[in-house]
Amino acid sequence: MKNKLSLVFIFLFSTLIYAQKLKIKEGSFKSLKDIKEYSLIFDYSNLEIPKFDSEEDFLKDKMDKREEKEAGSGEEFKKSWFEDRENRYEPKFIESFNKRFEDNTVNVNKRENSKYTMVVKTTLMYAGYNVGVWRQNAKIEATITIFESDNADKILFSGDYTKIEGNGAMGYDFNSGYRISEAYAKLAKEFAKNLKKKGLK
Repeated sequence: MKNKLSLVFIFLFSTLIYAQKLKIKEGSFKSLKDIKEYSLIFDYSNLEIPKFDSEEDFLKDKMDKREEKEAGSGEEFKKSWFEDRENRYEPKFIESFNKRFEDNTVNVNKRENSKYTMVVKTTLMYAGYNVGVWRQNAKIEATITIFESDNADKILFSGDYTKIEGNGAMGYDFNSGYRISEAYAKLAKEFAKNLKKKGLK
C-alpha cells in the first residue's frame, strides 16, 4: 500500500512539474467568443533549440553525426526535419483542435479566406529521445496570436504556451517527428480547452 501511494505521489508531482502553462500577453479569450473559423498560419522563424546557439547549429551537429555512420543520412534527417512540419505537426494540431468542438462549431484550417487569422509561432522545439531504456519527451513552446485577417494590428488574443510535452505509442515513440507532433496535438488541446472554458461561455 505504501509503495502504491509513493507511486501516486511521484506521478502527481511530475504532472505538476510538467503541466502546461499559459501567459496571456494581449487581449482575452472573451474577445474570441463569436468566432467560428480561423485561417491558420504556422511560423517557425528564429526557432530556439535547447543546448544549441541556433537551429542551423543543431542541424549541422545532427547531420554530421549521421554522416559519420552512413553517407546521405544527414541530408535525409534535414529533409525530414522540415517536411515533418507540414506533414506531421500542422495536421496534428488541426485535427486535435477541431475534434474538441462538436458539429464543427469552431474550426481552424489552412485556407486563407477566414475573417480571423490564428498564428501559431513555435518559439522552442526539443525533439526528446527514445533509446529503449532511456527516453525523454519532446517539448515545444509557442505563441498563439489571433487577429482580424484584414487588420493584423488588431490583435484579439496573444498568449505564450510553455511546457508542452509530446509522447505516445505506449512508450514506443522512437520517431522524433512523431513525438513532436504529439506536442502539437497537446498544444491544440490546451488552447481549445482554454477557449471553451474562458471564451465561449
